[in-house]
Amino acid sequence: MSEWKETDFGKIPIHWDLKKIINLKSDDKRAIAMGPFGSNIKAENFVESGVPVIRGTNLNYAKFVDGEFVFLTDEKADELIGSNCKAGDLVFTHRGTIGQVGLIPSNKYPRYVISQSGMKLTVNPELISNEFLFYFFKSEFGQYQILKYESQVGVPSISNPLTSLKEIEVPVPPLPEQTAIAFVLSSLDDKIDLLHRQNATLEKMAETLFRQWFVEEAKEEWEMGRLGDLIQPKKGKNITKSEAVDGEFPVVAGGLEPSCYHNQSNTKSPVITVSASGANAGFVRLYNTPVWSSDSSYIDETITPYVYFFYVFLKINQDLLFDKQEGSAQPHIYPSHIMELEILNYQESVIGKFENEVKPMFQKIKSNQTQIRTLTALRDTLLPKLMSGEVRVKMN
Repeated sequence: MSEWKETDFGKIPIHWDLKKIINLKSDDKRAIAMGPFGSNIKAENFVESGVPVIRGTNLNYAKFVDGEFVFLTDEKADELIGSNCKAGDLVFTHRGTIGQVGLIPSNKYPRYVISQSGMKLTVNPELISNEFLFYFFKSEFGQYQILKYESQVGVPSISNPLTSLKEIEVPVPPLPEQTAIAFVLSSLDDKIDLLHRQNATLEKMAETLFRQWFVEEAKEEWEMGRLGDLIQPKKGKNITKSEAVDGEFPVVAGGLEPSCYHNQSNTKSPVITVSASGANAGFVRLYNTPVWSSDSSYIDETITPYVYFFYVFLKINQDLLFDKQEGSAQPHIYPSHIMELEILNYQESVIGKFENEVKPMFQKIKSNQTQIRTLTALRDTLLPKLMSGEVRVKMN
């Protein structure tokens, strides 16, 4: 007798079931629900604190919803009770960047409200692990199940979102095996998350040190000047995705993340990039590998030996860069805008001393980034194999 059975995903172990989401949800009448109509959440409803609203940007994280939230009052959240979600729920986008999925964490807010572009799912924990299901939806199998209902008209969206979600089929191992699979993948994600948090802490330490040295203890003899008096950032050379030859070097354009990868670089590392166009024009990032600077300005060691000093300065003053955006339809930031930033004419010896102080911090960040890439590659390799049963986990 075969140990495998054929499904739309391919072969899965014979003892695994294949069930639809409608049969895995909890008995709560709001177990599957959409966000409110757009007219029910307006900008004037937002307050400084309260019940967080989950938008697409809050799903741009490895596992749990996170980032900057907007908030509603408890009273407004009560009005939208059908769109409330709680710890353990899965959240999806059904319009815009479809395919996004996140879990509600248990240690932050008692409840959330999903936005008009979202939908949520509460599972029956006696049938399926919410973490296992989360990883299913992150897998190629799960993404296919979501995207096969994509509407081909207008803005990317899922046709009949709630009905489509209910009809998605999931391979379901026995619950102990689900838990073991989720544990393996969660362990990798937890380590990745810890390394990301370490890097964020190290950057904050560098920023604090900068403020102590160059703001709180600024010397009277330091005169105000322009950044252009100290360095002159260069403009990258545009390259489109179709022109890029797949390789190891990030192509830095107008977005927050690389637009693609190329087999050549036009900078050295470490390198500061400043996005040049679009809504994120002025966004500052440090790469510890050479990049192809496309639609961005850059500063590397060919321009200054004090890359970390200028990176911290630009991060602290990033809002001033955003304020310098030109153009209404397509905002732009050019090297000239960067050079216009005001900066005290610090003595080079002091800048050099600061550079030496923070260099170990950024070298640790670089080491962590290498570990993150390794762990991410391992997780991404294991994910489809675990979800299909090709790789099995031992259970106690």
